[in-house]
Amino acid sequence: MNRKRFYLSAAFILIIGVFVGLALSSRLEMTSPLTAKSQVSSRSVETLSQLSDALSEVAGVATPSVVNIASTRVIKQSEQAPYDFFDDPFFRRFFGDQLPRPNAPKEQKEQSLGSGVIVSEDGYIVTNNHVIEKSQEIKVLLSNKRDYKAKLIGADPKTDIAVIKIEATGLAALPWGDSTKLRVGEIVFAIGNPFGLNQTVTMGVIGAVGRANVGIADYEDFIQTDAAINPGNSGGALINARGELVGINTAIVSRTGGYQGIGFAVPSSMARQVMESLIKYKKVVRGWLGVSIQEVTSDLAEEFGVKDLKGALVSGVMKGSPAEKAGLKQGDVILKFNGKDVEDTGHLRNMVSQSPIGTKVKVKVFRAKKELEIEVTIAELPKKAGEAATEDESGENQEESNALSGVTVRELTPELAKRFGAKEGDSGLVVVRVDPNSKAFEVGIRPGDIVLQINQKDIATIEDFKKVIAKLKAKERVLLLVRRKGEDLFLTIRPE
Repeated sequence: MNRKRFYLSAAFILIIGVFVGLALSSRLEMTSPLTAKSQVSSRSVETLSQLSDALSEVAGVATPSVVNIASTRVIKQSEQAPYDFFDDPFFRRFFGDQLPRPNAPKEQKEQSLGSGVIVSEDGYIVTNNHVIEKSQEIKVLLSNKRDYKAKLIGADPKTDIAVIKIEATGLAALPWGDSTKLRVGEIVFAIGNPFGLNQTVTMGVIGAVGRANVGIADYEDFIQTDAAINPGNSGGALINARGELVGINTAIVSRTGGYQGIGFAVPSSMARQVMESLIKYKKVVRGWLGVSIQEVTSDLAEEFGVKDLKGALVSGVMKGSPAEKAGLKQGDVILKFNGKDVEDTGHLRNMVSQSPIGTKVKVKVFRAKKELEIEVTIAELPKKAGEAATEDESGENQEESNALSGVTVRELTPELAKRFGAKEGDSGLVVVRVDPNSKAFEVGIRPGDIVLQINQKDIATIEDFKKVIAKLKAKERVLLLVRRKGEDLFLTIRPE
C-alpha cells in the first residue's frame, strides 16, 4: 500500500514538473532575444524594404545620366640630369655642338579622368573646368559603354564649371533641381567615377549650404555634403531624393587626397546659369553693381552703428558704375539685395553676378544710422572692372599720434608711387613705414597703403591729417579708409 502511494505521489510530482517546465519554456520563448528580434523585424521589414527600394530606384534612374570624361593634353617635359655634362666647356672643346641633347624637350601626353552630367537629350554635358582645362582631346564614355569625342562649348574658371557636347540624341538627361530649396540634413546622392570606377553611387546628407571663402573658385556658394567624393568624382552629379540634379561635385577637404567626410558641390542654380550663358553667348555674362565690399566685423559694426554682423560694407564705389548712378556711397552697409537678406560679401557677390542684365533691383542700405532703399539697374560686368577707379582720393606729409603711433605717412610723389606700385591717378598720403610693434601693424596697415579717410573724414592734405589726429583722444578707436592696390578697405585701430 505504501509502495502504491509512493508511485502515485511520484507520478503526480512528475506531471506537475512537466506542466511547470512547459510554462517556463513558453515564457522564455516569448522573451528570448531571438524571438524579440523576429517580432521587431516583422514590423519593420516592410518599411525598410520600401525605403531601400526607393533609394535604389532613384540611384538607378540617375546613374545613366552620369558619364566618364577622359581629357588628354600634350605637355613638354625634359629629363634633367643633375649636371649637364654635354654643356660643359671641356666636352664642347673636343666634340663641338653636334652632341645629342638628352635633356631636349620631349612631347608627352597627360591624361586626366573625371565625370560629367548629361543635362539635355541632344548631348550637352556639364562638368568641372579643371577636368577639361587645357585639354587637346576630350572623350566621353556613357553608361552603355559607347564612347564619343566631345567638343568644348565653353568654360568658366571663376566657378569651375565647363560645358561640352557630344553628337548624340535621345540621351538620358538628368532634370535640374532647385538648389535654393536644399535643407541641411537632406539626403543626397553623389554619382561619378572615383578612381575610374564607373557609375559609383554614394549617399549622405547636406552638411551646409552657402559655403564661401573656401579658396577653390572666385564665385563660391558651395553645397557641403558627407556623401563620399573622391578623385574622379569631379564634375559628377549631386542629386536629391527626387532624382533631380542639385549640384556638380567639385572638391573635397582632405589631408590624404581621399574621402574624409567633407565634399563640396557647385549648386545647380549657379551651374545652370553659367551653362546657359556659355551656350548662348560663348562667355559668362554676369551682373555688375560696381562696388568694392568687405565683411562687417564687430569693430566696423560698432563704428557704423550696425546692429549685427550681417551685410556687406561698401568700401569703394566705381566711377560710372550702376552703384554710383543710383547713389550708393562709400560707408554704406548693404543689408538686402532684391528683397533677400545679405549674409556676407560672398552672398552679395553671387546674387549680383546672377542678376539678369538690365533688371532693376531694390537695395536696402544702412547709412548714417538710417535705413534707405535705393533702386539700382544691373549692368554687365566689364572685362576689366577691377581696374576701374574709385571716388575719393587724398593728400600729403607725415605725422604720428595716439592710435596712429608707429605710422609714418608722406605725400605721394612719383618716386614713392613707383616704389610702392601705386596706380596712375592715385594721390594723397602714402604709408611709408609701420612700426611692427604698433597696433596699426597688428590690424594690417602696411607700407604702400594710401590714407583716404580718418574717422569717416576725407583726408586731402597734410593739414587735414594733422587736424583730425590732433582731436583724437588717447584711447579713442580710429576708423581708417585706405586704398591698397586699387581697392579701398576699412580698418579699425584700437589703441593700447
